[in-house]
Amino acid sequence: MGQSVQFAVGGMTCAGCAARIEKVLGRLDGVQATVNFATQRVQATVQDGGASVADVVEAVRKTGFTVETQTADLALTGMTCAGCAARIEKVLNSLPAVEAGVNFATERAHVVYVPGLTDVQTMIEHVEKAGYGASLYKQAEQQDVKAQRHAEWRRELYGFVVAAVLSLPFVWEMGGMVVGAHVMLPQTVQLVLAAIVQFWCGRHLYQRAWHAVRSGAATMDVLVVLGTSIAFGFSAIVVLFGLHQPVYFEASAIIITLILLGRLLEARARAQTAAGMESLLKLQPKIAHVDQNGVVTDQPVEQVKVGTLFVVRPGESVPVDGVVLDGASDVNEAMLTGESLPELKQKGSTVFAGTLNQTGALRVQATKVGADTALAAIVRMVEQAQGSKASVQRLADKVAAVFVPAVLVLAVVTFLLGWALTGSASWSLVSAVSVLVIACPCSLGLATPTAIMVGTGQGAQAGILFRNADALEQARKLTTMVMDKTGTLTEGHPVVTDVQAEPGVATADLLALAAALEQNSEHPLAKAVRDHAAASGVQPVAMTQFKAIPGQGVMAQVGEDVVRLGSPRFLEQSGLQIAQTLVADWQGQGKTVIAVAKSQQILGYFALADKVRDEAKRAITLLHQMGVSVTMLTGDNERAAQMVARQVGITDVVAGVLPNQKAEKIAALKAAGGCVGMVGDGINDAPALASANVSFAIGAGADIALDTADVVLVRSSLMGLVNALSLSRATVSKIRQNLFFAFIYNILGLPLAAFGLLDPIVAGAAMAMSSVSVVSNSLLLRRWKPQG
Repeated sequence: MGQSVQFAVGGMTCAGCAARIEKVLGRLDGVQATVNFATQRVQATVQDGGASVADVVEAVRKTGFTVETQTADLALTGMTCAGCAARIEKVLNSLPAVEAGVNFATERAHVVYVPGLTDVQTMIEHVEKAGYGASLYKQAEQQDVKAQRHAEWRRELYGFVVAAVLSLPFVWEMGGMVVGAHVMLPQTVQLVLAAIVQFWCGRHLYQRAWHAVRSGAATMDVLVVLGTSIAFGFSAIVVLFGLHQPVYFEASAIIITLILLGRLLEARARAQTAAGMESLLKLQPKIAHVDQNGVVTDQPVEQVKVGTLFVVRPGESVPVDGVVLDGASDVNEAMLTGESLPELKQKGSTVFAGTLNQTGALRVQATKVGADTALAAIVRMVEQAQGSKASVQRLADKVAAVFVPAVLVLAVVTFLLGWALTGSASWSLVSAVSVLVIACPCSLGLATPTAIMVGTGQGAQAGILFRNADALEQARKLTTMVMDKTGTLTEGHPVVTDVQAEPGVATADLLALAAALEQNSEHPLAKAVRDHAAASGVQPVAMTQFKAIPGQGVMAQVGEDVVRLGSPRFLEQSGLQIAQTLVADWQGQGKTVIAVAKSQQILGYFALADKVRDEAKRAITLLHQMGVSVTMLTGDNERAAQMVARQVGITDVVAGVLPNQKAEKIAALKAAGGCVGMVGDGINDAPALASANVSFAIGAGADIALDTADVVLVRSSLMGLVNALSLSRATVSKIRQNLFFAFIYNILGLPLAAFGLLDPIVAGAAMAMSSVSVVSNSLLLRRWKPQG
């Protein structure tokens, strides 16, 4: 018997490549393979007892070619502890050429697989065979999933209420013993009450434990069921056979009740960790007011296509991304950028799905819909980060994977050794039950992902998007921050900083001429002059016979006069006398100077510069206070770079570097032992961003920079950089606290239980509350606030 598989291979450039792969695969035991260069696919038959499918894939990769993969996210149900997550992860990773990571907190699995060797349906079937539920994760279907989980939660709540009512007589009995009133329920009544709690209220525990044992796993449910069943079974034998031994019905009943309570509280707390993302998703309206030939009709937002015209009324949210065609209004974009002040939107402005229109009506043409909107991109990025694993989580996963089997061994040793030393089987049994009940790997499994979920959610609301959990974890370690100049420390476009009119010339007249000369040019300097004139309320004058001189300036006819605008050298070549002192002074400040002349008379001068961001100096100062050194790395000239550096407080400047040299500088800083971050905005920054330990992209930057970066600062503000580091430190601090609580709880609890110093009921209460405390501690991250 054998297995036939086929999969796609990347990197083959000729028939010789195909022959080479065939030769390598032919050396594997029991493998017959053919490689089709035209289709770029491998067809292989793998015989039983020989090499595995995974060996085939690995052999192709070692040959130097790539095996094309796909990714999928599975929504999981039925997990009750980190052991369940580890079990599902093991099941998925046992499939051919599958790499899976399971996140207990988000109840999702992220899977990378090779199409042709396995598929999503096969993964789902294997997960279900292991005793858990699985389906392909789709954002659009999450409301149904949430409704299903809510129904399950209500059933769990009903079971807890019944268990609590039936356990009250045991609590009353125990309370009487505390105050010296020995009120004992008849043992037959205790048997009936405890049996209902054990086998009806706790039936889901038995079901999940059975699935785990059947699939060869040991989960928290196995420990709970084993411990309570031993206590109940021993007590039932005492009652049914009339033995003179103490009974422990109260332990089994109250332990199950406390565990059910703990699960309810944990589920509620975990749901709160995702509240930030759910609030983002609720911002996008379900209906769009579509304008069809002047008639406005309501349509589901899913039916809106690119190019569709729609109307956004005051007080409504924008349904999809688009460009404003008519109208003007203030739009609150806090959900997207974290900026609390609204932004004026008018003709030509871009609006984004989920942002809130405040004052006026807007007529908009859709440019991005569905999964292409900025809101959808944010949700995807945050979900990806929440579903990923930080490196510190891998340690907890390894501990959790061996924890339950180790506890089972410890419980057996406790019972046998206790019985041998004390001669009391009942005392030893109670101690063993305490060991089984106190053990809880859930808190270990929740310690990191819950903090990551809250941290990334807080970041998204502040306009800071972490691409993965490692970026959130590693940002706190940064010792050096490398910054590009243009578009990062500066706004990325020139503005008019100074206007100097000659004596007898009105500034408004100078602006009117300059705006007229620049109105047909797309040069950034021309746009800066036009914007400055428009902001001053000046209209350009009429002109004729426009002529552009590339690299120098422009000239035209205004009435009877020839007017010129351009560099000082251009006007000097026309025989005009330039104010050399003024020009030299402005140029010494790193500014670009242009002059305007009419006939043979200089009318005035303009100084333009790429304006330094308002928040840049404060952000650099705060980074220094956080112990992070800052280096400017720019392709601009030394003089311009030093000018900006002095304004923002940077002393380490490297100017005149090419894109590949930026990456080399990053590598050198890393080689010197630093943990290096890079923030940039342009295509030329992409190599350096990819080289850094953690890379940051200014949100208004080029798409390639945003795709390369680990962190996107949506607000295009350098304060987002400070806030990203602050949030990283706060999140990692919570992770460390959570792991400390989880480890110390078990380190202290297990020995106490093993030596008989911990009552099973107290152990059950402590176990139930441990996970709740870890999640609640993570929720304290919601107190973190960004600096403005």
